[in-house]
Amino acid sequence: MSKYYCIYIITNTTDTVLYTGVTGNLIGRIYHHRNKSASSFSSKYNLNKLVYYEIFEDVTLAIKREKQIKASNRKKKIELITKFNNDWKDLYSSLF
Repeated sequence: MSKYYCIYIITNTTDTVLYTGVTGNLIGRIYHHRNKSASSFSSKYNLNKLVYYEIFEDVTLAIKREKQIKASNRKKKIELITKFNNDWKDLYSSLF
């Protein structure tokens, strides 16, 4: 059985704050963000809308990609999200 790793970007309802993370369980991680049981940063800014994700089989590549996205400026992150999810819809329910 293959293990998958995901990098993701979440935001708040007004799309003003972006958070990039990496996880081995995307559904569970977003659930924790939505229920404010994850990081204090996501809780503080009410980040609960999944707007972007990528899937990897190699954790090293996932972490490398996460660092690459985190290092990019806001404009590049917005372009990345918009190309993947033009309407910035919450993608959480599409994971099921």
